[in-house]
Amino acid sequence: MTQYHQEEDILTEEVGGEFERTPVPKSKLKNWKSFIGMYAGEHAAGTEFMIGPLFLTAGVSAFDLIVGLLFGNILAVLSWRYLTAEIAVKNRLTLYYQLEKICGKKLVTGYNLANGILFCFLAGSMITVSATAVGIPFDMPMPKLDDTLPNGMTWVVIVIIIGAVISIIAARGYDTVTKAANWMSPIIVIAFVACGVVALSQLGVSSFSDFWNIWGEGAEPFPGQTKFTFWHVVIWSWFANGAMHVGMSDLSVFRFAKEAKAGWATAAGMYVGHYMAWIAAALLYAVYVKSPEALSFLNNGQAPPVAPGPMAYNAIGVLGIIAVVLAGWTTANPTIYRAGLAFQAILPKLSTAKVTILAGVIATIAGLFPAFAMKLLGFVALYGFILAPFGAIIAFEHFFHEKWGITKNYAEVAGLQVNKAVLYAWAISFGLFYFISIKFDVFLSFVTLPSWLLCGILFMVFSKYYQKKSIKK
Repeated sequence: MTQYHQEEDILTEEVGGEFERTPVPKSKLKNWKSFIGMYAGEHAAGTEFMIGPLFLTAGVSAFDLIVGLLFGNILAVLSWRYLTAEIAVKNRLTLYYQLEKICGKKLVTGYNLANGILFCFLAGSMITVSATAVGIPFDMPMPKLDDTLPNGMTWVVIVIIIGAVISIIAARGYDTVTKAANWMSPIIVIAFVACGVVALSQLGVSSFSDFWNIWGEGAEPFPGQTKFTFWHVVIWSWFANGAMHVGMSDLSVFRFAKEAKAGWATAAGMYVGHYMAWIAAALLYAVYVKSPEALSFLNNGQAPPVAPGPMAYNAIGVLGIIAVVLAGWTTANPTIYRAGLAFQAILPKLSTAKVTILAGVIATIAGLFPAFAMKLLGFVALYGFILAPFGAIIAFEHFFHEKWGITKNYAEVAGLQVNKAVLYAWAISFGLFYFISIKFDVFLSFVTLPSWLLCGILFMVFSKYYQKKSIKK
């Protein structure tokens, strides 16, 4: 055994076997099948039960939804394949350690904290989704679209139990997360297909034109919801996982890939989950909207609640309950795992298992508050807008550092705690486009790409300036 491998084994043992601060060795690389299962499981999951119905509340037309999702998901897959996976297999580092090398330890600490907390909120919304299924046998009141606080003690107990189970699975590491996803995903996919078929029957659909007419030319959004057009659907579906692909969070996942072609595995998640499953979930909600209960909400000027558990149960019975519970798990598990890695970068002396449990506790607390799930379209847009520009810093440095003549991983090389080039690039791009969004009422997903591009360009300009200034000194 070489000295390098001895040191590598020691490092691996110290950080719990997840290679948080060292490249993943060849012996631990995984083939494309691991990623197919993980992405199919993660993206045909809890969020889909929420997002599909929320599209319907946004008044989309059939063309907007069906064609818009087709193009938006293609763009997402291409982003994973040619940006995230390409960089991940070259460096084989987590997002957090890669950013530390570029940004400096103090600056990346703030990013890691924000990233970890946002991941926890997303995982919390999936715990909320699972709770709507577990609560059915207990006749638990379901949260409404405008609910913020827990609606009873039964809700609190169920959320805490689900959060504990999910956190324990996530804390066992990457292998356990992928095994759980591979086991659960076929059940969830079958359930989504069954839900869609049953919902079509309940809606009396016997032809493609009947199917098309469910959305037709679109409608006014439900009370309190934003109207979605074709471009809303395309751009939102592209950047729904913006933090993961253009934001480079999935460097932490694809560092285990044997080659960058594993990035194509994300298509399993996009077209099984973000296409078929979103539409199937929208069909479930279309059935519910025709019920006397939903009509009473609409007649009172209120949006009917989106409760995945009861909707799936209405379609396929007990299998629906099981599917919603598992769907929440398969999203929350890798999300809590990612959050744990973010916190571990801040608290490197703690094992990955311990910080993942910490992330699970925060996610469970977030899951108690239904607002994160009920406002998922807006939350996901905000989440991607905040974090995606940091991915531009990694991408622009990786692809253009030689052409621009800048030093790669400059904070590590120069011993910087704060790389001003990163700080100013992100602050300017975020501040400018967030102002535009608020001032001119522009949907946040529309300004995510401009913000990403500006952040990358500014980072290169500022890096050139500060590195040249340092040399002159």
